[in-house]
Amino acid sequence: MELVTPSIGLVFWTGISFICLLILLRKFAWKPILGAIHEREQSIDEALNKAELAKIRMTELTAQNQDLMQQARAERDEILKEAKTLKDGILNEAKKQAQVEGAKLIEKAKIEIENQKKVALAEVKDQVSSLSLEIAERVLRTQLDDKTKQQALVANLLKDVELN
Repeated sequence: MELVTPSIGLVFWTGISFICLLILLRKFAWKPILGAIHEREQSIDEALNKAELAKIRMTELTAQNQDLMQQARAERDEILKEAKTLKDGILNEAKKQAQVEGAKLIEKAKIEIENQKKVALAEVKDQVSSLSLEIAERVLRTQLDDKTKQQALVANLLKDVELN
């Protein structure tokens, strides 16, 4: 192959064309390209800053959420404790009231039993006295039917009685 030697005119005009191309590119292409790159760099920086702020905010929100959860748990525990205390109080009050009512009922029953006992004893006494009178009447009738028995009874009674 043959070596081609460039001519000076071709090199000159190629150099001039290249320099013109560089000047035109610098004036019309490089500045807008560099401006776009710089703008893109700024937007990336802003996005990174926003992402960092979002991360910090997310951390704060997570901490606040945990605090709220702890407060909610504490409130729940307090409410459960109050409810248990209230339940225990109500149960104790109900037990006391039931004991008082039971004692009243027992006292009422004792009084009623005592009254029934008195009534029954009075009835028994009435029946015993009625029976005793009936028996005495029958005995006296049988003994006093006969005149000799009557006189013997009067004589016995007079012996027992002392005269003053």
